[in-house]
Amino acid sequence: MGGTPRSSIGHILPGAGFFAVGLWHLFNHVRLFSLRPDSYVAPVWFPVTGARYLEPALVIVASAVELVMEMFVDHSTFLPFDADGSIPSDRLHNHEHAIICLALIVYAGAAVHLDRACAPGRRALCLLLVAVVFAQELLVFHFHSTTHGGVEGQFHWILEVVVAACLGTALLGVGFPRSFAVSLARSACVMFHGVWLAVIGAMVWVPSMVPKGCSLVREDGRDTVRCHDKASLHRARALVNLQFGWYLSFMTVFVLAIYLYVCNRYPAEQVYAQLVPKAGDEDEEDHLELEAQKCGVPRDIGGEVHVRGFAPLEIEV
Repeated sequence: MGGTPRSSIGHILPGAGFFAVGLWHLFNHVRLFSLRPDSYVAPVWFPVTGARYLEPALVIVASAVELVMEMFVDHSTFLPFDADGSIPSDRLHNHEHAIICLALIVYAGAAVHLDRACAPGRRALCLLLVAVVFAQELLVFHFHSTTHGGVEGQFHWILEVVVAACLGTALLGVGFPRSFAVSLARSACVMFHGVWLAVIGAMVWVPSMVPKGCSLVREDGRDTVRCHDKASLHRARALVNLQFGWYLSFMTVFVLAIYLYVCNRYPAEQVYAQLVPKAGDEDEEDHLELEAQKCGVPRDIGGEVHVRGFAPLEIEV
């Protein structure tokens, strides 16, 4: 059995997309926190100089392409519905995958609109939309119309755990917008989500990667992995668990390496401290007040430390 290229590519390409977004977010969160740790507020997405909405635009385009692939490409019939308007049984899983793509399109489109409208609370709303995407994905995989059994089922069960972690960190981001740890964990979870999707696409539908004692078979109009005996199934499931541990360890080391590199590349911006004037030294006090006004930094009466030339940075997108 040669496997289904569409099934393999349909996991590897979205996996690459999730990994790219997670890496982009990880780099920018670490950079923002390294530059200004005291005024760090986690954005939901990151504008690009000269193309502010590049990130959400790419999410919309990629999700729309995947939606079209799921609904219209590589099927015996072009239309995703029967003549009477019902959904064919062998196309249910395509409609379920398309729902996830639709949720991503809604999130990215809403993020652009909320930013253009300068809507208050748009950061929290965008994070809630991100949570909706992962909640939708989690429900789709948990109540999937396709019965994922055996080796494939083990891969998808672990995928549900990863998606649940993405959902949890998105919700935590709503309540803790200044927590760098939450942002770092969310970015790492999205990256690992992409890695695990790619692993599923390779290990389940590439014949040379199928575990020993198992093979690809055709069931209910789709290819899946079936093992020849219980011992082979037990070994294959154990290999899935081992792969999860290996990739998780590699991802941890990779995230730490990125963190150390970015912190070294973008050190914290220098903060200038101004000494409190002596009591009764009105001339010096007036001089400091004038200097603070020139720098655009308000001074409180007992202010001991002032940032010179920079106001606290709070990005809300």
